[in-house]
Amino acid sequence: MNAFTDIPQGTDLRAEIDRLRKERNAVILGHYYQSPEIQDLSDFVGDSLELSRKAAETDADVIAFCGVRFMAETAKILSPQKIVVLPDMDAGCSLEDSCPPAQFKAFREAHPDHIALSYINCSAEVKALSDIIVTSSSAEKILAQIPKDQKIIFGPDKHLGGYLKRKLSRDILLWPGVCIVHEAFSETELLKLKAQHPNAPVAAHPECPPYIVDHADYVGSTSGILDFAKTMPGDTLIVATEPHIIHQMQKAVPDKNFIGAPGADGNCNCNICPYMALNTMEKLYLSLRDLSPRIEMDETLRVAAKKSLDRMLEMASGTVGQGDLGAR
Repeated sequence: MNAFTDIPQGTDLRAEIDRLRKERNAVILGHYYQSPEIQDLSDFVGDSLELSRKAAETDADVIAFCGVRFMAETAKILSPQKIVVLPDMDAGCSLEDSCPPAQFKAFREAHPDHIALSYINCSAEVKALSDIIVTSSSAEKILAQIPKDQKIIFGPDKHLGGYLKRKLSRDILLWPGVCIVHEAFSETELLKLKAQHPNAPVAAHPECPPYIVDHADYVGSTSGILDFAKTMPGDTLIVATEPHIIHQMQKAVPDKNFIGAPGADGNCNCNICPYMALNTMEKLYLSLRDLSPRIEMDETLRVAAKKSLDRMLEMASGTVGQGDLGAR
């Protein structure tokens, strides 16, 4: 991790980031779960795959990905000729961590009659071991194209996989991973909040446990939740996903009221992603200055991982309003 001792006191970080962006011919990507100040200076703000695809379409030489490691890896998979930096290489993901490649490989080998659909929140190695990658917004469309009698392994998110299994009545074997952010919501506190705002709908990410999803009026990807916020009737929305998305909602529809779903302590502070929070203005500045920490990837692994991503894009592209995939 970079130390901050060599940043001169009084440095205007925003101005220096803008200078380095031009100097490096860099594109800055900000995930919806980043701090507002990082979102506001990013060239693109969005969901993970959406950001990687937009960066691939630019003529930038450098991608600075303000997100987590698997997202920066995906950017490298799609843009191998570009330098990809992540402000803090410790910005991981509990879902990725829950699915070590060697264990996933053994799990696949133990179920040879299953195909593997893996949520994009996984390592490049797990992507290479998968048949098709899915996002929270493309998973249903992809499952609809797979024969009903085909057995499926879904990993690493048991809640997203379980939601799809229940909704579509599919034979899905679940890997037991969870997102620590979405796992932190409290059903008891959510019901109290709904009682205080009886006319407010609830929008939830499918990474949430069933006891949260079952109370939701809308279930979808982060991009989908943002779209719902823009179009919903009424003036108040309860949001059950990482609360930094609310910054984009307030910018898009400032006349509406957005309330983060609470954790067990009655507020949503426990639902701020600790990994996303590792990226800071200081670290972004240093990553652009030093072009480090840098995502490096063996070409054999990159090509293998790209096959499952390409399969997803073949099956789910060409759609409008599909969240992560967007309009093509």
